[in-house]
Amino acid sequence: MIKKIFDFFRHKKKSDQVLEAQELLKVIDKQKLPRHIAIIMDGNGRWAQRRGMPRASGHRAGTEALRDVIKLCCELNIQVLTVYAFSTENWKRPKDEVNILMALLVEYLNKEKNELHQNGVRINPIGRLEELPQPALDALIKAVELTRENKNLILNVALNYGGRTEIIDVIRAIAADVEKGSLKANQIDASMVSEHLYTAGQPDPDLLIRPSADSRISNFLLWQLAYTEFWFTSTLWPDFRRAHLLQALVDFQRRERRFGGLK
Repeated sequence: MIKKIFDFFRHKKKSDQVLEAQELLKVIDKQKLPRHIAIIMDGNGRWAQRRGMPRASGHRAGTEALRDVIKLCCELNIQVLTVYAFSTENWKRPKDEVNILMALLVEYLNKEKNELHQNGVRINPIGRLEELPQPALDALIKAVELTRENKNLILNVALNYGGRTEIIDVIRAIAADVEKGSLKANQIDASMVSEHLYTAGQPDPDLLIRPSADSRISNFLLWQLAYTEFWFTSTLWPDFRRAHLLQALVDFQRRERRFGGLK
């Protein structure tokens, strides 16, 4: 039955995606959903270029995909959603594009924060946030304050984020405790490292989704992805909708997760 649904999904037009999502929902086991989903939101620029549009149009279109995914995560009671919005390497892009991305972040937060708050979403930016432009930082602070007490979904927004810089920050924090004498080197273990991550207190991702046909993790959540299931699709992020997420969830539920052991 699942294969038939997947075949149906591949050959239908976008106008049929509501029906596709309904069919996929029928085979979802809501007792076996991932607690934490991570998404690398990739393909905005290519989406725009294929349509003869400026890259900024692709980034703007990508916010619609994010809106769809957040709504479905809320409906399914997913605990944590982490989205890769801006990496430490993205500063290398043309200055105009970086400025547009930062302006779009401010626009998105101002436009969406009230609805996210009403839906019980807690906005939790992660990364070296102090290096962001002040307008972006101010918008983030307001969104965080507004949604701080919400319990339905933690939305981690990775901004100026890099997996390697996160691990460096963890090492520095732990090394500082060793220097002060409050910690011995032989006391450092995996749980201590996890407690110093940007995602401290959260479950590691069960499922990583990457659209746009690239099969790499791009310096994203390097520690946290140790036993994560990966799901790749050629769909570009602006075209990603709830039916795609449901397809990933159905595939996730078909896998046997052993975490290095045997069943």
